[in-house]
Amino acid sequence: MCRPDHFEVSYAINPWMDTATPVDRDLALAQWDTLRATFERSGHAVDVIDGIAGLPDMVFAANGGLVIGHRAVSARFANRERAAEGPAYHRWFAAQGLDVVAATEVNEGEGDFAVVGSRILAGTGFRTARAAHREVADRFGRPVISLRLVDPRYYHLDTALMSLGDTIAYYPPAFTPHSAALLARLYPDAIVATDADAAVFGLNGVCDGRRVFLTDRATGLAQRLHDAGFEPVGIDLSELLKAGGSVKCCTLERHR
Repeated sequence: MCRPDHFEVSYAINPWMDTATPVDRDLALAQWDTLRATFERSGHAVDVIDGIAGLPDMVFAANGGLVIGHRAVSARFANRERAAEGPAYHRWFAAQGLDVVAATEVNEGEGDFAVVGSRILAGTGFRTARAAHREVADRFGRPVISLRLVDPRYYHLDTALMSLGDTIAYYPPAFTPHSAALLARLYPDAIVATDADAAVFGLNGVCDGRRVFLTDRATGLAQRLHDAGFEPVGIDLSELLKAGGSVKCCTLERHR
């Protein structure tokens, strides 16, 4: 994770960002601290990378790369405003002793790559290049399933789909009909999110196998998760949502 010490909305690169809307950085920091503390109370270790002045979106650590086992791929961002984040995360991965390579194709890390069981689901259409999917498959030796996003509000896979271990929760209208049908075929037991849950970034969550950490605004999705045997843990990250991010965006997982 990366503390939002430099968080602000000084540019707009997605539909959620409005430079005319004030940002309360102190509130963003307090909400982020609550998220971190919630992870730690649940038994999870949290490593923190230092933010860099001038990189206000570095708080969205999920975009920094993909880590499975001792291997990592650091991000190559689509927008120039975030370009320097890729090398910053690359240096951090290397300092942790990971075997890290830099992406050669546009690749926005866990923003567009979700580890679901033994396979990796991969988004494209707005940020991550389709060619990056092959790079990730070759790097990690896992099957990668390509999915095309079509709604600009859900510009990363992690805004429209959440890994729940061996299954998923997702919002079908965010995908092409072909990709939505593929997900329905692969995951017949998936939880389908409503328009209302998707619009508050309910799918931008983290599952540890039992608990699901997600925005406290996605009440319908939380109930469906509960009914499916999960323990939803609601977190208020309303201030960070002003830049188009919630629980998952703030969290880069280290997968086994």
